[in-house]
Amino acid sequence: MANISAAEIRKLREVTGAGMSDVKKALVDHDGDFEKAKAWLREKGLAGNAKRSGRSTANGLVDSYLHRTDPQLPPTIGVLVELRCETDFVAKTDQFKQLARDIAQHVAAADPLYVAADAIPNEVLEQEKRIYEAAAREEGKPEAALAKIIEGKLNGYKKSSVLLEQPWVKDNKVTIKAMIEDAGASLGEKIEIGRFARFNIRQA
Repeated sequence: MANISAAEIRKLREVTGAGMSDVKKALVDHDGDFEKAKAWLREKGLAGNAKRSGRSTANGLVDSYLHRTDPQLPPTIGVLVELRCETDFVAKTDQFKQLARDIAQHVAAADPLYVAADAIPNEVLEQEKRIYEAAAREEGKPEAALAKIIEGKLNGYKKSSVLLEQPWVKDNKVTIKAMIEDAGASLGEKIEIGRFARFNIRQA
């Protein structure tokens, strides 16, 4: 089997707009041949997801999930997720509904704070930077290394608090963003998370 590099995967994704798993499969199945993999993605209708980025997502659904720690007890965590797509046809498919349910269950378990990184307020990021810098100085880290340390800590904060950046709780090799991209490639539409809300009876 061909040794597929991350750079090759990234390049094919940029060219075709296909989902991560589809790109990997195309390259592996065609022994790393870029052109054959690209042609296969086009034949299967998996290419072109990037071209859908500007389309309107005026349809979709709102899904809910209630989590019980014990079947005999009332739910203590509730989640609402707004998952958007281009057409009501896709919104009615089992695949789209299952994606919404998977995301709602993930939100219940992972407790994200924001949908995307650009939704994090600047004041929150600045506060995190100050905390990381103070901690690094307290540990005696060299001045020249502070910027890189703070950047790494911020990236970690985003991965833990941003829904799209979080690894899926059922498969930590896949991010929520990758799940949505793969579903969009499979269903042939732009898919995005609009909003979510998480309620925990044990939190004030």
